[in-house]
This record gives sequence, structure tokens and C-alpha cells, in this order.
Amino acid sequence: MLGIGTIVIGAADVRRAAGFWTRALGYVPRDGEVEGDWTVLVPPGGTGPGLAIGLSTTPVQRHPRVHLDLYAGDAADQAAEVERLVSLGAERVDWDLYPDDPDFVVLADTEGNRFCVIDTGR
Repeated sequence: MLGIGTIVIGAADVRRAAGFWTRALGYVPRDGEVEGDWTVLVPPGGTGPGLAIGLSTTPVQRHPRVHLDLYAGDAADQAAEVERLVSLGAERVDWDLYPDDPDFVVLADTEGNRFCVIDTGR
């Protein structure tokens, strides 16, 4: 049976993106260092999917077909995590597709890649 091993995202500045995601997720570089064109970040305990970051000149999609969902425990946890991620360099996205009373907040990483922080307490 197959399972997800690594999620791959593109970045114009791999080192900057890796710095953001290591602080955001607590991940570490798999090979001990971050290269300028490719790196794989992994959970320090070894459990969970890796996050690979590859050099890319492709423009960021306004409404990407694939994105990361990061889970927060409840609304208070979600708000705290959103603020923490913004303090690390993420930006709030003026998302035009929010439903009424959304359980998610759309952010962009330092490279503009969209991701969501989900309130799983609902």
C-alpha cells in the first residue's frame, strides 16, 4: 500500500523557505544542511511526511490546486498559531473564496505558497 512520504513545494529562495518551514513545523533538514536548489525537511522524531523544497521560477498560483493544511486544536490555538506563523514571515492572504463562518485561515509562506491553518475543534 502506498503512503505519502514527502510533499514537494517550489521556492525562488530555497534557504529562506526552509528557514520558515523549519521554524513553523519544528522540522530539520534530512541531510543536515540546506542546499540552494533542493532540500528535504523531516520531523525530528521521524514520524510524518517530509517537506521537500525545490528551486522554482514558476509563478505562485492565486488559487493553487494543491496546498498544505496545518491543524490547530481549537479556535484559540488556531489564532495563536496564525500569529506565530505571521511573526515568522507568513502573510495573511485576502482569500476571496472564504465560506460564511470558515474554520480555516489562508496564509502564504515566505515564497507566496498558500497554506491553511484549520480549527479542528469544530
